[in-house]
Amino acid sequence: MLKKDLISKSPVSKTIGIEKIKDGRFGAVLSRAGVGKTSFLVQIALTRLLNNEKILHVSLDDPMGKINLRYHEGYTSLIDYIGYVDPQKAVRLWENIKPNKVGISYNEVTFDTEKIKDYLKSFKKADLTLPSIIIIDGLNFDKDVSTVLGKLENLSKEFSVVIWFSMKIHREEGLCETGFPIQLETYKDRFDKAVFLQPVENKIEAIILKDGDRTDQRFMLNPSTMMIVGE
Repeated sequence: MLKKDLISKSPVSKTIGIEKIKDGRFGAVLSRAGVGKTSFLVQIALTRLLNNEKILHVSLDDPMGKINLRYHEGYTSLIDYIGYVDPQKAVRLWENIKPNKVGISYNEVTFDTEKIKDYLKSFKKADLTLPSIIIIDGLNFDKDVSTVLGKLENLSKEFSVVIWFSMKIHREEGLCETGFPIQLETYKDRFDKAVFLQPVENKIEAIILKDGDRTDQRFMLNPSTMMIVGE
């Protein structure tokens, strides 16, 4: 029951929709630096963990210790958001779902799609459940990443896994005629879903840029917790 309550209160449930997280091949969370891309990706991953699935979090920016802390903070924010929860139940649930998160830390030089592929193959070889989604946080979309995306697209098909990316945009850059930031516009045909986070006064506005006919839907988030404001 607690798992279902947490999933239903997730900001991901309200913005993207739980049933839509794994639709398609690629999803992106876009914002300027420091607005909340990683925190929102963590909330996406937490919904899968709470659904008894495995996730793989690949970071090109942060060490795993920092990423693990973000997951714990994200889980705590969800717990606090739904109101009083028996602390022992909350701890037990966290200890139960935490092992299903696998993390790998790279940098721009050491990142290699073949390493991720080999890692997933090792799951298959050991007859272990494969991750349902992969988070790739920190890929530099200001550079030409078409080759990398092509390889990851093949990986997505081979292992039936959806991949969500962080995509950093820049304050000084305007939007394209389509309404997309240039980083998304360049690769828009590869992405099925995109959520744009932007500061608005003392909140964060989450705008659905790409998701079938659900475009331009807007939701307000608390910048400290990433939880929906005004419910």
